[in-house]
Amino acid sequence: MNYFSKIIGTGSAFPERIMTNHDFENFVETSDEWIRTRTGIQTRRIADHSKGEFTSTLALKAARNAIEMANIPADQIELIIIGTVTPDSLMPTTANLIQAALGATKAFSFDLQSACSGFLYGLSIADQYIRTGMVKTALVIGAETLSTLINWQDRGTCVLFGDGAGAALLTRTTETNHSILGTKLYSDGSKGDILKIPHGGSKYPHYLPEYQHKLHSIHMQGSEVFKLAVRNMIDASLAVLSDHGLTPEDVDYFFFHQANMRILDMCMKTLKVPKEKTWINLDKYGNTSAATLPVCLDEAWRAKVIKPGDLILMATFGGGVTWASGLIRL
Repeated sequence: MNYFSKIIGTGSAFPERIMTNHDFENFVETSDEWIRTRTGIQTRRIADHSKGEFTSTLALKAARNAIEMANIPADQIELIIIGTVTPDSLMPTTANLIQAALGATKAFSFDLQSACSGFLYGLSIADQYIRTGMVKTALVIGAETLSTLINWQDRGTCVLFGDGAGAALLTRTTETNHSILGTKLYSDGSKGDILKIPHGGSKYPHYLPEYQHKLHSIHMQGSEVFKLAVRNMIDASLAVLSDHGLTPEDVDYFFFHQANMRILDMCMKTLKVPKEKTWINLDKYGNTSAATLPVCLDEAWRAKVIKPGDLILMATFGGGVTWASGLIRL
């Protein structure tokens, strides 16, 4: 028997604090107009540790929202994957913390680090486990508190990122008319320098004299990221469509990684996608890395903009560098 994966629940979660573009004017040379015209971002959410807002707590709330939508008990989940570059700790993994908090006693769990592509990477892995019959139900989460990796004096990056989490619950099906049709995953480590976090790992741990706190933050070559993100998301989108004999005209709705409005505009223009067929929340949340796509999916589903039977295309681009696409029949 052939198995497929079906998304049966989604959820999202954000910190309480809303940081506006005007807030940056107090400590860095920028303005609301400068940020809006170059990025499309107006506000973003920032986690408050004093209120217990961490990657794990945001991920847990998003997961519970997805489970509530799916209306299944947590002990039916057999696999939990969290895409994140901001885990609560290296050990235990954030996925293990979620597994315990949910009471998902039958699940094995792990963190996955592929930057903004983390959710689609995780979705692809969960899909393979379900297709092979090894698990029946899987939870995939993208969650970030990128505010912990920001150099707040670097106006080129500090205005771009925000915190949040999104989740999707998958289960086994034998019907292809409501399933994940396919995913395409890509990496190019030779271009890793264009978007990186240089210090803080085993090469430059915090106790070495060479360690610099300002290098334990996101460093980006903006123009190079822009060019690669546009080209790679377009190519990945066309590739996954080609695998199934489809074109962009066949797609009911598109979800592109929310990094920069100019990137979104270029993707839509090149693929000839009308704006009304693309969910955009960049203005509210900024770039939330691995959380972006599941949050978009959750918001669009709950707003009834997308519905069962719709053909959904997702595409993303992340640091290091990674990129991916996915085709889903909702």
